[in-house]
Amino acid sequence: MVSGPVSGGPAILLITINAKWIHPSLALRLLKANLGSLEGDCEILEFALRQPLAEKLGAIQSRRPKILGISLSIWNHGPTLELLEALDRAWRETGRRPVVVLGGPEASYLPAAAAIFRYADYVIRGEGEEAFRKLCESLPDGGGVHNETTRFINGTPADLGRIRQAYHYYSDEDLTRKLVYVESGRGCPFSCGFCQSAATGAVREFPLAPFLAEMDMLIKRGARNFKFLDRSFNADTERALEIMDFFLRHIEAGPRTAPRVHFEMFPGFFSPALREKLRRFPAGSLRLEIGIQTLNPQTAALVNRPVSGRRTPGYGTPGRGDAPLDILRFLHEETGATVHADLIAALPGETIDSFAEGFDQLWLALSGPAARAGHVEIQLGILKVLPGTPLAHHSAAWDLRYAPAPPYEALSTAALPQADLDRIKNFARFWELLINRRPFPELPIIAPGKPVFRRFMDLSGRLLARFGRNWGIDRRDLRAAVVELIQEPPPS
Repeated sequence: MVSGPVSGGPAILLITINAKWIHPSLALRLLKANLGSLEGDCEILEFALRQPLAEKLGAIQSRRPKILGISLSIWNHGPTLELLEALDRAWRETGRRPVVVLGGPEASYLPAAAAIFRYADYVIRGEGEEAFRKLCESLPDGGGVHNETTRFINGTPADLGRIRQAYHYYSDEDLTRKLVYVESGRGCPFSCGFCQSAATGAVREFPLAPFLAEMDMLIKRGARNFKFLDRSFNADTERALEIMDFFLRHIEAGPRTAPRVHFEMFPGFFSPALREKLRRFPAGSLRLEIGIQTLNPQTAALVNRPVSGRRTPGYGTPGRGDAPLDILRFLHEETGATVHADLIAALPGETIDSFAEGFDQLWLALSGPAARAGHVEIQLGILKVLPGTPLAHHSAAWDLRYAPAPPYEALSTAALPQADLDRIKNFARFWELLINRRPFPELPIIAPGKPVFRRFMDLSGRLLARFGRNWGIDRRDLRAAVVELIQEPPPS
């Protein structure tokens, strides 16, 4: 068994490169909390994408761990590979090399020949709490296990009733200045072709009473911004209502300490009781991510997405069978929630015309005149053909071409040529800059309650032509260009 620190450092060092500083890793904390007798010999070290490589390298080298565990995602794949290459050079010079263990969603589905695996002694695929502990316990004291070929370990889905929670490993700074990631369950009730959750099986839930006790502890410590990782938080309506009741009680107890909470919800699971509960949340206290993805029924069928543009099948449960657009109108008009609706471009069978129609339907549902105080956003994402997903295995069927490197973004499909998709990508960037972020709320960039796709496509195209890019544009220059261009009549 590996035990004892090396020169004052931890025996086990867990690291990851977070997308932003405000995004702490719950996964690393769970690995540490479930190490058993080795928990005390483990340290967590988190970096941010924009942090200089030298800082990351120095922090790891100074600790000289025996085991280095790294959480890998599509967002940090490239920077992690760069870090491992630099570490490998340093280790060759010093002759001191830890056992390197890769895990996380990206490591779970990459092919065995992936370049990053050349730097790993072990790769844990799937859930890692139990597998990582067993691996660390099995290594000889002093480490030194290095294989010519990577050893892959399949982590099995854990019994969530037996996992030790790790919320106590959030620091005071995490709780007061960052997002607090929590999970009440794992898995997804669906098997959408574009999602890695298609391979994870049924939904599993953490025991509710202990989970709520942990949430209470976090709020008492000062946590204010909760983001649930559950894929479809409202799949179990009764459980969702109990959790929402818990947060609502804390919100109603006093504005000075009131938490804000983010849930990802599926639009087909909105019972009357859930709707009534949502109405009770004050404006600004609730953020809802609603996974629309597509409003094209044919495309939804191709990717096994249980959503249609008109009405969702009922799944045999009373109160389930809501039309996605009706749900969005309800949220927009009758709640104070910030609504973040996801739409994906480049799904199989989706043309630019059908996508435009779906986008306009979404905008009309979210921009009517009867809105309450909540803000609405349309997150226009480009399809990412993730390793291990059904789309990755069957991309040839739709002539789906995508980038071979993370984030594996789609380049074209049989129904959507690259030129059209490139225009949508530019649209998405300027939509995020000008509409979702609302830098110029006083400008009538687009009209609420009216179709917007063609008009904004024209505006985003002219902005690209003006600046030659859709990033790094001076705010004043962007505003001046928008003022000039929106005064021109739209194309016929």
